[in-house]
Amino acid sequence: MNTVGSDGNLAQGFKPRHVTMLSIAGIIGAGLFVGSGHAIAAAGPATILSYFVAGTLVVLVMRMLGEMAVAHPDTGSFSTYAEQAIGRWAGYTIGWLYWWFWVLVIPIEALAAGHVLNAWFPQVDSWIFALLSVVLLAGTNLFSVAKYGEFEFWFAILKVTAILGFIGLGFAALMGWLPNREVSGLSTLMAEHGGFTPKGWSAVVGAFITVMFSFIGTEAVTIAAAESSDPSRNIAKATRSVIWRISTFYILSIFVIISIVPWNDPQLAVVGSYQRALEIMNIPNAAFMVDLVVLVAVTSCMNSSIYIASRMMYSLAKRGDAPAVLNHTNKAGVPYAAVFGSTLIGAGIAILNYFAPKGVFEFLLASSGAIALLVYMAIAISQLRMRRRLERESTELKFRMWLFPYLTWAVIIFIAGALGVMMFTEEHRAEVTSTLGLALVISFLGIITSRGQARAAALTRSVG
Repeated sequence: MNTVGSDGNLAQGFKPRHVTMLSIAGIIGAGLFVGSGHAIAAAGPATILSYFVAGTLVVLVMRMLGEMAVAHPDTGSFSTYAEQAIGRWAGYTIGWLYWWFWVLVIPIEALAAGHVLNAWFPQVDSWIFALLSVVLLAGTNLFSVAKYGEFEFWFAILKVTAILGFIGLGFAALMGWLPNREVSGLSTLMAEHGGFTPKGWSAVVGAFITVMFSFIGTEAVTIAAAESSDPSRNIAKATRSVIWRISTFYILSIFVIISIVPWNDPQLAVVGSYQRALEIMNIPNAAFMVDLVVLVAVTSCMNSSIYIASRMMYSLAKRGDAPAVLNHTNKAGVPYAAVFGSTLIGAGIAILNYFAPKGVFEFLLASSGAIALLVYMAIAISQLRMRRRLERESTELKFRMWLFPYLTWAVIIFIAGALGVMMFTEEHRAEVTSTLGLALVISFLGIITSRGQARAAALTRSVG
């Protein structure tokens, strides 16, 4: 393991198995285990199409990002590539938007953990559990990156085991192999509850936006791989595996759920999709088992959120787009200032949820609603422009985007269309307008910052 002192550089402490498991399940949190129930209740069985389309989008974006990351591994990942390919303001904007998204994920997952623990220990308020979980996981992020990688390795294994076990149980129930546990099956549920699209295709589009929240974070493996001893190889390996990961953990598990649970089951959006499916299969202690898995998942996802937010903040500081103090590292090569800064804000938002008016927290969440699509748009545009630059420089590309530039353009057009649909859909208009408004403000600050730094550099050269 390669570690460094407090010289402002990160340690290369991730082992290949750490990067592999982080890429497989590192960011699977409450969005899959609980949030999928809301998507299914909103769109019916056709929700699986939302997962398929979102999964396909993620696969294509990861392929584009993989091409750039294998050629030039960097902790700033797509933020750095946006700066190089589009302009300084673009890297600044995408970097801060992405940091903001993960800072908001910290309190979301902390609140989910607090809710589970409060159900077990009702004498302690859930906000206390939420705050304690943030503090505890901030501590794990201050150790060496190898220790963080080991922690996430085992948590990811637990999540993978739980999902595969659920899929196995569901398949056995659908085949009639479980005694006294008959379930209807997808064809019966569709016939009895309004068909495949009971709420129309507009609901499927709306579910797509909800589903995207579950997928964002897949691209973060390129950030983690930069702290491994062989980043290019690890990035290529993780990117190639994204197809079967999405097919298994998301699409296959959602297929099992919609085949067992009627989409209009009143408990679906209340207790979550996994728990409701287990209850219908008459699995004993379903609520406790799902709560335990959710606690593991949200703890792991919260830990990853702190890691991702701190690394993006560190990268921004390293490029002069954030205060210089944030690129300081400790003896283990961990950017402790960025960890503290990101965690404090995340913990503050968690407390805000309890003591501030409800609308404040909802407004903050709305501001992150379309960040995933903006980040993916930036990745596609960056790859489109960087490929041409790399070809002009005769750089050998060991990992390439499929059918370039046609699929790249298809992703750009699709995302632009999705943002347009959100703008004209009442339930998602606030999300896209808030996110675009935030992006415009950050872009303006980025332009001001880059011009100020350019003037300072020119003045230094003239004096020199």
